[in-house]
Amino acid sequence: MSKLVIVESPSKSKTLKKYLGADYEILASYGHVRDLEPKTGAVDTENFSMKYQIIERNAKHVEAIVKAAKKADEVLLATDPDREGEAISWHISEILKERKVKTPMKRVAFYEITESAVQDAVRNPREIASDLVDAQQARRALDYLVGFNLSPLLWRKISPGLSAGRVQSPALRMIVERELEIEAFNPREYWSLHLDSHKGAQAFSAKLTHFKGEKVEQFTVEHEARSKEWLATLESKDARVMRIEKKRRARHPGAPFTTSTLQQAGVRQLGMTTDRVMRTAQQLYEGMDLGEGPVGLITYMRTDSVNLAQEAITDIRKYVGANFDKEFLPPTELTYKAKTKNAQEAHEAVRPTSVSRTPESVKQFLTHDQARLYELIWKRTVACQMTPAQFDTVAADITVGEGTFRATGQTLAFAGFLAVYQDDEEEEGESKLPALVEGETLPVDKLYGEQHFTQPPPRYTEASLVKALEEHGIGRPSTYASIISTLQDRDYVVLEKKRFQPTDIGRLVNCFLTRHFTHYVDYDFTAKLEDKLDDVSNGTRVWSQLLGEFWKGFDGELKAKQDVERGCPIMEPCPKCSKPLFMQASKRGLFIGCSGYPECDYTRPLHATTAEGDNILGQDPASGLDVKLLSGRFGPYVQIGEMPEDKKAPKPRRASWPKEIPLDQATLELALKFLSLPREVGHHPTTGLPIIANNGRFGPYLLHDGKFKSIPKIDSVYEIDLPRALEVLVMERAPRGADSAAVLKTLGPHPDDGKDITVRSGRYGPYVKHGSTNATLPKDITPEEVTMEEALSLLAAREAKGPAKKPAKKAAAKPAAKKAKAADTDEIPKPAAKKAAVKKPAAKKTATKTAAKKPAAKKAAA
Repeated sequence: MSKLVIVESPSKSKTLKKYLGADYEILASYGHVRDLEPKTGAVDTENFSMKYQIIERNAKHVEAIVKAAKKADEVLLATDPDREGEAISWHISEILKERKVKTPMKRVAFYEITESAVQDAVRNPREIASDLVDAQQARRALDYLVGFNLSPLLWRKISPGLSAGRVQSPALRMIVERELEIEAFNPREYWSLHLDSHKGAQAFSAKLTHFKGEKVEQFTVEHEARSKEWLATLESKDARVMRIEKKRRARHPGAPFTTSTLQQAGVRQLGMTTDRVMRTAQQLYEGMDLGEGPVGLITYMRTDSVNLAQEAITDIRKYVGANFDKEFLPPTELTYKAKTKNAQEAHEAVRPTSVSRTPESVKQFLTHDQARLYELIWKRTVACQMTPAQFDTVAADITVGEGTFRATGQTLAFAGFLAVYQDDEEEEGESKLPALVEGETLPVDKLYGEQHFTQPPPRYTEASLVKALEEHGIGRPSTYASIISTLQDRDYVVLEKKRFQPTDIGRLVNCFLTRHFTHYVDYDFTAKLEDKLDDVSNGTRVWSQLLGEFWKGFDGELKAKQDVERGCPIMEPCPKCSKPLFMQASKRGLFIGCSGYPECDYTRPLHATTAEGDNILGQDPASGLDVKLLSGRFGPYVQIGEMPEDKKAPKPRRASWPKEIPLDQATLELALKFLSLPREVGHHPTTGLPIIANNGRFGPYLLHDGKFKSIPKIDSVYEIDLPRALEVLVMERAPRGADSAAVLKTLGPHPDDGKDITVRSGRYGPYVKHGSTNATLPKDITPEEVTMEEALSLLAAREAKGPAKKPAKKAAAKPAAKKAKAADTDEIPKPAAKKAAVKKPAAKKTATKTAAKKPAAKKAAA
């Protein structure tokens, strides 16, 4: 009896084949197979039936599934065990029904890809969970209704190509509001007073906590004068130990990872992006070859649960008992409670499928990222079933005159779970005090005050943004990576020094939405809507009624806002007519304009684009001359010193100011960096001639012996050193045409045809190449880090999309393609998508792929 098993990812196929045997054929859907038509009317706002079409890039995979299903005796839908996976299974089953495939279909779900889990799932198939499908369809419809109706308003009132999303917009609001808090923050000065003392050879410090019987608060000493006044009263007084307190404090292990906490830890401890964490976790879940065929190393990574299976707890406790002293194993198993309100994505936390596969034992089979993430998951899981760490704390109150100082110390008495895992967010160092005795006198080595200023709230990192989104109930952990990617792809935010800052266009979009659609970007509203969607998942709410309630209010709001002013007010009157000024967008960028237009034509740039007067940034360390930011015929530039009166005298050194760096961010450090060119990298060991790095008309280059060589994009003209420069100089000049990009490294032969897979530097960044297939490297994978496995995955995904379209058609087709991404994204097509949609042949093609309305209508009436 032949059985067809359908999974989402081709990398699962090898693992499942190993466990299921020759009677099972395994095919991949390559993610979602259908999505809503990328045009108005895909969701009927009367009965909420939906028009679907097959995603173009996956059409050939769908055909392969249909063909194989007709031959099979049974079809097992084994997509991921969450809402998205359930929806993919439903879409595949609907396609097979439309194609008159009579083969029986069943749903199987497993939370770890191990032999026992897979075989148990196959022995116990079930029907498709309609509640989960309804919840996913409701989410998709809501995203569509918000995006396809709100984005066009943004195009008219701000600028073409913008987008708004049900979840991305509240996330953008978070980042913008944090930036506004920082800008409005006024630092407040305060002082703390300290005592330095010692006993024997051990020095220590203490901080003033009470003065003249009153407790010293943060702002009790607000300025230096009071600090000096108080210190003067304490001078020449003895220091006496008044009281000593000793305590034992316990620190308990954290719960095993959920999707959210795994993303946070991956960002914070491993320096990955959320997207990279999830991609790496997916690889570990789907299976790695450990020498005897592939095996899944971790359980399903999209989960809100902190529960562990009983057999997993038993295995972990056995491992701890066998490898640590008995004090490290609690007398009973430890249980944890989820903080998330509706933990429902999966039945277990993220854990290793077998605790006996230690990080060291599998390291040789994994990439650098895979090994680090697996070690993090393994250690956190083992630690969650270990005893608490114990710290001995001591606090000594020391009197000096009318002041009381407190010295504190802490030592680790028992490591407990810290012997395995420590989160750097909660890292606790040791600080020892000498053995003090109550009543003894100590020397006063120094009495001094320290100036402090209150600090603004920090900008969000990826980790802290994920934490804030989860705390507010915005989105679900499985969507956080796509939310963050969308905000960056839309240029609404930038990641500077690993912290998010809103761009000007991001601020403008947020201002418009919070002003005119306050209710729909409200954190509480978004969270309550998520709760209602969870109710649909749990079968306690009808999805079509939920959509009806939402659309009634949202549609009325949209109609009321069609004639609002363009842009966003800046709370400043027009200097010409006194009407309010608005921040607005044009083809040339953002500007400030009068709301009285066309009667009043006042405008000004949002940011100064010219440097007025002599802006002195500092002095050049080499010459002592002023470094100035000036404006010239071709834009702003920096210059060392003054222009000489004698026209024949040498001109001062100059460098253009890069367009992408705002003038208000100009610093001496940056100016000196730009003025460092041309710079001598070193002397060539063979010729003895200098190698010069500089910027030219065609980009950065090296000059040696009268010959020019372009510097690859992965290198910085300001930082390239002599060894790297020598490598670049000997690189062969690539031929023109398709193979013109410089080869950065060769990964090895492709397993199918033996042709080399290379990493190259192209016009749009680094990419991997095999034959005629090119696949761009994701932003978070550098050419140095990319592995053969990652390259094969990128190339397979690129080939699955089919041949690249001609440049003339690319601009129109791109938005529609974006719309066809996985349904958990919050992206909206740019206006160009409309162009693609009005082509008559394309409309016919879409019509043939549209899902039958009958089943959708039935669903709406359910």
